[in-house]
Amino acid sequence: ELLPTNNMQKIIAALAFATAAAFAPAPVARTATAVKAFESEVGSQAPLNFWDPLGLVADGDKDKFDRLRYVEVKHGRIS
Repeated sequence: ELLPTNNMQKIIAALAFATAAAFAPAPVARTATAVKAFESEVGSQAPLNFWDPLGLVADGDKDKFDRLRYVEVKHGRIS
């Protein structure tokens, strides 16, 4: 016998827990993406108001927002 039964059971249990942990969902940090600086922009509608799911302008940078909006209009993707 290579390993005593007690050690074999511990190894199998550890492998089972490690495998289960690999498929457990990762904790997600909650971030607020609503920026009050852009509430009056085109496309800001109730109930979501200004919606930035990727947080591209979460810092409230007006120049960055204007650039992204220009690119949306240029490529016809304004919502």
